[in-house]
Amino acid sequence: MTRLKLYMEGLGSIYEPEQLTRMFYRQVELAQGARHKTDCVLVRANSRQIFCAVRQDGRIFCKKAPRPDDLQLEMELCRMLFQVLSQATGKRPPWGILTGVRPVRLVHRLWQAGKSDEEVRQEFSEQYLAVDEKIDLALSTARAQRPIIEALAPRSCSLYIGIPFCPSRCSYCSFVSRTLAADRKLVAPYVEKLCEEIRAISRIIREQQLKLCTIYIGGGTPTSLTADQLRQLMSTVADCFDLNRLEEYTVEAGRPDCTDYEKLCVLKQYGADRISINPQTFCDRVLAAIGRKHTAEDVIRCYEQARRAGHNCINMDLIAGLPKDTVDGFEESLRKAIALEPENITVHTLTLKRASNLVIDHAQDQYQDVAAMLQKTALLQQAGYGPYYLYRQKGTLQNLENVGFSKPGFEGRYNVYIMEELHSILSAGAGGMTKLKGRAENRIERIANYKYPQEYLDGFNTVLKRKERIGAFYACDLDS
Repeated sequence: MTRLKLYMEGLGSIYEPEQLTRMFYRQVELAQGARHKTDCVLVRANSRQIFCAVRQDGRIFCKKAPRPDDLQLEMELCRMLFQVLSQATGKRPPWGILTGVRPVRLVHRLWQAGKSDEEVRQEFSEQYLAVDEKIDLALSTARAQRPIIEALAPRSCSLYIGIPFCPSRCSYCSFVSRTLAADRKLVAPYVEKLCEEIRAISRIIREQQLKLCTIYIGGGTPTSLTADQLRQLMSTVADCFDLNRLEEYTVEAGRPDCTDYEKLCVLKQYGADRISINPQTFCDRVLAAIGRKHTAEDVIRCYEQARRAGHNCINMDLIAGLPKDTVDGFEESLRKAIALEPENITVHTLTLKRASNLVIDHAQDQYQDVAAMLQKTALLQQAGYGPYYLYRQKGTLQNLENVGFSKPGFEGRYNVYIMEELHSILSAGAGGMTKLKGRAENRIERIANYKYPQEYLDGFNTVLKRKERIGAFYACDLDS
């Protein structure tokens, strides 16, 4: 199908109907004016009724109903639009009309309003048209989060430290990262400035009397640094913070083509108590298709070295929907990950973002049945893993989800805190986005660092200057 035109008339807000339409059609263009006899979607509200229609391949599918009151208008329109789009396309997205990133947050809100599990289930089903499988997943995830949320201290925060370098760029990646081949000369000065920013953040945390709960060093690929650069970075962290008071300290050691035994020992020596080794797949053919320069055996060898170095909390990421993968192939990767017995296994659904090579190269149509792949995560629960965090992203194939699974007692605290927006996340490094969370539920302020390493280096004084807003935020929060 060519680009589909979407007409919306008489609506106060068009965001939800637009996002809902994009669940069903990849190419959607907002349109105004005369509607010609081409494929299109029409959503309309007037003083008497609401109306939704789809014209597709010469056929018309439509529904209308009396206009509800203004409080129910958007919800009723979205339910009607969902039904018409499902009829026209034969698709039924399993999360129903829920378009947001954090569906689990709705469970927590309903619980806070005094709703029982059965009432939550009824609301998800009848109001939002979600299927039972996804309702069960949302409830299970929320139950795992509940004790973590209840134990969270006031004025708490986490620290994210970004390493925007990788040995090579994966085809699905849209993160801020540079390849070492192109930007190796930037790494040493970048680490110097990064350590300076970490010291500045530590002073702010002390001044504001914040409680630092977790540290997360991500990327890019942190282990693309040399062992000495890792020592420099992690010794700075150890000098700035009392690591014994942390709940969790995670470092991504994601790729075996730049992670060796010496680096894994450095991570352990300087306090990391949770690491992530990310195969994405255990199929060499798929690894080659996404631009990885290592084999599945290299991943297993790296995992074994991590255990030998003393790491006893390891996460492994898998991605459903990678090019050249199949449902059977994904299941095999899942079984191999389970056999290794990591404490966490995170299953991501391939997300097609504009900055990724998969989109740039128009390869987004080359994927298998992703929903069937995610069905295989039942193997995780059979093996004793339970879901503990869940989120969705725009561009995720078939509007599906990313889910972190863990063995009991190994839930990743940082992942819960950031995905449910429970407290402030202070970010250091290129591409970092500090997100300050106030006492009021919706009071959030963002402070952006420069996006790319060279910009970060050139504008470093401005980066530090912007961080001064953190003190003003908390001063205002005390007054509110």
